[in-house]
Amino acid sequence: MSTAAPLSDCVALRVALAARALPEGNPALLLRVLLAALGEPLTEQKLSNLTIKHLKTASNGALAEIDRTALGQALALLKGESENSTADLPQPCTYHEGDMPSSIRVAIASNGGERLDGHFGSCVRFLIYQVSATETRLIAVRAAPAAAQLSVDHSAKRVALIDDCDLLVILSIGGPAAARVVNSGVHPIKRAEPQEAQTVLNELQTVLAGKPPPWLTRIQTFRNTLATAAGAAVADVVAGETS
Repeated sequence: MSTAAPLSDCVALRVALAARALPEGNPALLLRVLLAALGEPLTEQKLSNLTIKHLKTASNGALAEIDRTALGQALALLKGESENSTADLPQPCTYHEGDMPSSIRVAIASNGGERLDGHFGSCVRFLIYQVSATETRLIAVRAAPAAAQLSVDHSAKRVALIDDCDLLVILSIGGPAAARVVNSGVHPIKRAEPQEAQTVLNELQTVLAGKPPPWLTRIQTFRNTLATAAGAAVADVVAGETS
């Protein structure tokens, strides 16, 4: 590959966003595939004619093992069809410790809207929910660092975004990253296909409303202890201000 004409700002942004929709989140690999498929220079017009077949077969099939769902998301971003994905971001609600007794905190890897459709290493954001048997509440939307901003061992920065959570729901996660997530006290759960976040939360609520497994009951107990401690701290502050 030659050292090629520089990318326009628009094309460069599309490539960066599309790379984040792929499991490895590697812009250099994606760029190599695109140049092999479309030739130089890369333009918006050329990207508009791109297909999933191009992505799977170019550069000796470098992306051939990636599932069609992820490739479809990347393709939409390359064509500019999802450039305004931030417009459909859900709005979090206010939450204070103790608002939802016996609740747990769940992070969902997401690329658009209120959906589970992201891989741990490349998702655009994490949706943070507080979940009890009777209520679900979105309490935060946390943007994940872009691949270009990450070091080789970049999972630590993503783990730091969710280390106050109890569960992490993703489409996929690598072994070393999964170990780091578990060591931070977060339990990862993989789903095979993208789906609405509320579908995941409804299933979790069903478990919480029934007889949760012991490990989940321990999390609920821990959360209740935190809420009690937080309530006592607030009471002490109020008492000090009024004395």
